[in-house]
Amino acid sequence: VQLQASGGGLVQPGGSLNLSCVVRGFTIDHWAVAWFRQAPGKEREGVSCISSGTRDTIYADTVKGRFLTSRDNRKNTAYLLMNNLRSEDTAVYYCATDSRSRRCDELNREYRYRGQGTQVTVSS
Repeated sequence: VQLQASGGGLVQPGGSLNLSCVVRGFTIDHWAVAWFRQAPGKEREGVSCISSGTRDTIYADTVKGRFLTSRDNRKNTAYLLMNNLRSEDTAVYYCATDSRSRRCDELNREYRYRGQGTQVTVSS
């Protein structure tokens, strides 16, 4: 199973980025997909999660109202649209999924499958 995140880069404060996560070797149709981030010297932080079916979403308080997660099951891909970026959003972002749950019960649970991530740097 491979999860390939892309779309990161350098952006100024207030800017936007749209991350993609293409999943290969595992069909995400019926399963929740989450985004995490980790900055140097900091703990991993659950950023968002989107459930299957109803596509209910949950977000960390630090990104609520600025980030939007979505999915396209036909492409086996999840997305994270990040708006109004701040310097504290700088981190490696990666996606994760598994067949444990269709719903997003909690943000920071462990997932069986995760990708290597894409670097997001917010700086002027």
